[in-house]
Amino acid sequence: MEEIQKTEIQKAEATSSVIRAESATGDLRLHEFRSRIFRNTRFVRVWLPPGYDDPENAGRRYPVLYLNDGQNLFEAATSFTGVEWQADETGDRLIREGRVPPMIIVGLDNAGKERVREYMPHRSLHPMMLRAHGTRYPAFLFKEVFPFMARTYRVASGPENTGLGGSSLGALIALYTVAVRPGVIGRLLLESPSLWASNRQLIRQSRGVKRWPERVFLATGTSEVGRQERDQSVVDDVRELAAILRRAGLGDNRLRLVIEEGATHHESAWARRFPEALAFLFGS
Repeated sequence: MEEIQKTEIQKAEATSSVIRAESATGDLRLHEFRSRIFRNTRFVRVWLPPGYDDPENAGRRYPVLYLNDGQNLFEAATSFTGVEWQADETGDRLIREGRVPPMIIVGLDNAGKERVREYMPHRSLHPMMLRAHGTRYPAFLFKEVFPFMARTYRVASGPENTGLGGSSLGALIALYTVAVRPGVIGRLLLESPSLWASNRQLIRQSRGVKRWPERVFLATGTSEVGRQERDQSVVDDVRELAAILRRAGLGDNRLRLVIEEGATHHESAWARRFPEALAFLFGS
């Protein structure tokens, strides 16, 4: 049964169409991707580094950073707020400057109206979410997306070559994934994580995690919500998660904590911090 299921998944993925994004910096390819785990279709946006198709690099394999809310990463026209992370421009610049090795950046689109359900692993009263599907996300990533990328592109294996991240609820589900499946992801990017969700359950869950990624970039702003009491609560949650990580053995060489004064819960803030995040996670 497992082999039949595997074959069906491979067939579904193999029929994915490919679109070249003309407005992006460099080579951005959009794959229409059918998930049997979530039972829906989304785009997987694959940004390839300079020189990927050059004949001399035909045998080279590349580290990969997977990021949630892929619509917001590369093109302003598809971003929820009309502001993008500029992941393509930043990746291209840092690679050409030698600050990070040539690498692939993958944007995993959210599922629109199902976004909150897919990115929340626990039931919640605020927001009201009694049928959360986030516990399926690790299987979606590891059983569907990873095999697709391994078949389609020259990706390097191992946690040291594999990153995962996102912002807001996209960061929350990334944190959940490394907590329940330790040892697969070696680079973790958490931007303005929604740690308040489900009555802070993921913070409590994190206290029991024994193995964390080799490098973690954790950041938030001091004006995430726009109300002083809530803003302070958001910062306190992020500091508490950082303390948990430090107690687990992550020193300054493995954990970068950024509390940006005045920064809001917005793509512009995440774009501004992305160069530092990428350099810390994948730089030497």
